[in-house]
Order: sequence, then structure tokens, then C-alpha cells
Amino acid sequence: MPIKSFELVSIDAKRYSKLGEKIPHLRVDQNTTVTSVTAVSEREAQFEFRFTVSYMGVGMIKIEGRLAWDGDAKTLSTQWGQTNQLPNEVFGPVLTAIYANCMPAAIISARDLALPPPIPPPQFQGQPQQKTSGKDKGRSMEVA
Repeated sequence: MPIKSFELVSIDAKRYSKLGEKIPHLRVDQNTTVTSVTAVSEREAQFEFRFTVSYMGVGMIKIEGRLAWDGDAKTLSTQWGQTNQLPNEVFGPVLTAIYANCMPAAIISARDLALPPPIPPPQFQGQPQQKTSGKDKGRSMEVA
């Protein structure tokens, strides 16, 4: 795996509304931003990032950190310096690592501030009904 290390540097979480105050139609937005890419050596680049969760007018969670990437560091830092963009083969794993490591911290912070967890609700897509044989009619699977 090209990601060598991952560390959180800061967690800042605030609640702006009073506890128990009802907010209709609360909107929760998440944003992940790579703020810098620096070549540490020929093969190692350091990415600094910011992961934010915004509860429109109710609160916010901001997590900052860095990760080390094993790969062509000089090319990555040069490309970042010129375009502020990363190649897809780098961006995908970096974004996944940031999300996988920051989301648990954001969930705990949200719980401590009595904010809803920043997890999007599951999206259910309708599946076509399967035809059942006569002997299976009336039976259904129990879902816990």
C-alpha cells in the first residue's frame, strides 16, 4: 500500500445551538481538502489535509492531519505546485484513507456534542420482486 503513515494533528468541534433546540431540516455537509503536498525524499511525499463536517448553523467538526505517501514524490509535489490537483491513482487512495481515519473521530465528536452522526443515511434502491414457489409463500426472512 502506498500510504506509509497517517496522523491526526488537531480536532476542533463546536456546537452553536443550545442543547435540545430543534432544528428542522438540518443539513450536514462533509468536505475533504488536501492543503499541501511536499516531497520529503525521492520516494516519500507528505500530504496535509483538512476534513470538515458542517452542521449548517448548528455546529462544526474540523480535523486536520497528515499522511506519508510512498511513490514518485518529486512528480507529485511538482504537479501539486502547478495545478493543485493529484492524479486519480493517488487521489482515490488518499481520499479513502482520510475518510476511513477521520470518520470515527468525527462520529465520536458529534456524539459528545449531541449532534447527529455525520454518516449519510443508507440509499436503498428498489429491487425487483422475486417469484417464489408455492411452498415458500407466507415465509419471510427475519431481519435484525
